[in-house]
Amino acid sequence: MKPFLLLATRAETPAADDEYRAFREGGCLPESGLVRHRLEAGPLPALDLADWSGIIVGGSPFNSSDPPQAKSSVQLRVEAELAALLDRVVESDFPFLGACYGVGTLGTHQGGVINRTYGEPIGPTEITLTDDGRQDPLLAGLPDRFQAFVGHKEACAELPPNAVLLASSAACPVQMFRVRQNVYATQFHPELDVPGLLTRIDVYQDAGYFPPESVDEVRAAARASVVDQPVRVLRNFVSHHARG
Repeated sequence: MKPFLLLATRAETPAADDEYRAFREGGCLPESGLVRHRLEAGPLPALDLADWSGIIVGGSPFNSSDPPQAKSSVQLRVEAELAALLDRVVESDFPFLGACYGVGTLGTHQGGVINRTYGEPIGPTEITLTDDGRQDPLLAGLPDRFQAFVGHKEACAELPPNAVLLASSAACPVQMFRVRQNVYATQFHPELDVPGLLTRIDVYQDAGYFPPESVDEVRAAARASVVDQPVRVLRNFVSHHARG
């Protein structure tokens, strides 16, 4: 099988390593089946899409909607590299799954409105499938409503004109969308389990996703959560696009 490529941007090694673990285990992939490149650590090398089964973009501390003057040189480089890659991905309809940060990158690239209107604190939320979502192969086997983990400062306030809305929630209208047939973005985290969320709570407790003094309550809510359906999105993506 040709491997999948995980493009990561987390500078904190505990969070970065756990993210890789979660995507690999969630997709039922061996280590050789998921190759990681940490974009925050170095430029994206030249990619021949024919060498890969698909591309996954993980979550990020970056916010696409921040003004350019507020972005670091690393963020600006990463955004430029992802935009150039998405030019090729969308044109060829190459398998792509962006989780959380994928909404900001793909949504911006395709002309959607990304801002801080619908940010959500770290924790579980109820996701509802749309009629199109019920028919989509990446959501096959999921119930119409399910719990998923979120945690983001920005979200898609206006869907790209060529995108299909697949899932929503009460607090965030755009939880998943598709461009063409094979290019996807989710606002919720399909890879994230309770241990992984607890790691991120510890790493990012002072990053503004929730009041630091409420960290014990946030941890307790995570431990009490039953989030076992979103990983099917990741498994469907892998099974649907694995090739070679």
